[in-house]
Amino acid sequence: MKLMVVDTALGLCTVGVFAVDERGARPLGLRSEPMVKGHSERIAGFARDAAGQAGLDFADLDRIGVTVGPGSFTGLRVGLAFAQGLAAALDRPVVGVSALDALAASAGEATEVAALIDARRGQVYARFWRDGEADGAAEALTLEAAAARIGTMGEGAVLVGSGAALFADGSPERTILSLDGPAPEALARLAATADPAAAPARPLYLRAPDATPPTRLLGQARGPVRVP
Repeated sequence: MKLMVVDTALGLCTVGVFAVDERGARPLGLRSEPMVKGHSERIAGFARDAAGQAGLDFADLDRIGVTVGPGSFTGLRVGLAFAQGLAAALDRPVVGVSALDALAASAGEATEVAALIDARRGQVYARFWRDGEADGAAEALTLEAAAARIGTMGEGAVLVGSGAALFADGSPERTILSLDGPAPEALARLAATADPAAAPARPLYLRAPDATPPTRLLGQARGPVRVP
């Protein structure tokens, strides 16, 4: 299988083309740079460069995979829109991959893994794994709740993601991988095995957006104010 992966959910802008078979994911072309904004201006060029480096046309792709979050609202929407548009133009399946799952897959063969994304406001997005199996769903946790959960993990555990460093002082016996985004090879492996029907390319939100709809329409009169 030849597939393209797109990741704009966290601190990277990544587009990679991979050949995936029973031996794993082999990179054919890759563009990846640290980026917190400006994805929309760069992503098409990254895709063109990755395909060119691989010596392939877009029509040679069998599938497209894209991170769906949790992560930056604007960034992940850019990646999703691009992946969905390209898949529609090529008539190819597109699958969504959790950024937390892809981070965990980037941690190697550790028995226990905590994938942690710094969600600001005293929280992390987190998911935990034991023996290769997810130990519960992805969730938004307070730093205190996440620290308590990490405290139950063994000494060989790996903490991975932008939120991992937040717990470094309390986890000297654990491995800290402060990644800005998942490894492209890990994302490619997950995208290759995902069922398109069970892994839709739509945003994964674990917390309500910071912006909220207005309580009244523009020009609409305010309601009466109650005076105590």
